Amino acid sequence: MNTPNATDLIRDRYGVDTFNPDSLWNETLATLLSHRSVRAYLPNPLLPQTLELMVAAAQSAATSSNLQTWSVVAVEDPARKETLAQLAGNQAHIRQCPLFLVWLADLARLHHLAMQRGLPAQGLDYLEMFVTATIDAALAAQNATIAAESLGLGTVYIGGMRNHPQSVAEALKLPPHLFAVFGLCVGYPDPAKPAAVKPRLPQAAVLHRETYNLTQQEEAIAQYNEIMQKFYESQQMNVAGDWVEHSVKRVTTAQALSGRERLKEMLQKLGFPLL
Repeated sequence: MNTPNATDLIRDRYGVDTFNPDSLWNETLATLLSHRSVRAYLPNPLLPQTLELMVAAAQSAATSSNLQTWSVVAVEDPARKETLAQLAGNQAHIRQCPLFLVWLADLARLHHLAMQRGLPAQGLDYLEMFVTATIDAALAAQNATIAAESLGLGTVYIGGMRNHPQSVAEALKLPPHLFAVFGLCVGYPDPAKPAAVKPRLPQAAVLHRETYNLTQQEEAIAQYNEIMQKFYESQQMNVAGDWVEHSVKRVTTAQALSGRERLKEMLQKLGFPLL
């Protein structure tokens, strides 16, 4: 397989020509920069041991103090996928993908092990450990995603798992001290409905040298608004306003968070005191 051209992928990622990293280019970078959100899948099952290889990649990610405070539930049963699709806002691609992974912040394992040894586990009640578990889950999931995409699979993250965390916990039979951080659809992309690489903010908006500078982003964001307008038009996406308007509307009110404004309350009911 030929490694995709560096110049083309950099242009796709930013919507304009920026820099040419040909002298540094390799297949790993090509896989990373080729990422796109796939929401249309073929019904083909995954090849044997694909899941196990993805989990091995996930377990190769960094983990704080080697505590490994994450787990993942692999869902293939159509009825359970249907339940999770409904809980995530009726997202059809959850039903369609052959494999749906739910990535968990997992403090249940350490609670259980401490109890077995007759030791206290007060530290697990603090916000720091919840943040640690969430980061661990995110790092693991991203490794698994890269592995899947290197095998020709498509993926899309599903933050809608956080809309109704208690109902998701019931569907997956999660004991206390577990939280579904997000889901991940995995499958072979449907070539009849190709997904495009979505441009990201210019590096001038996210890359700061030595100290953070908020005002330096203004020109870059104005440029990005124009790039995204062209992208929306090319993809026939009916998006009102520019990127800034679209993004700010997602946080204008608590209700815009789609139920997640009550996340702290829900987490406490799931066994996370967040002290």
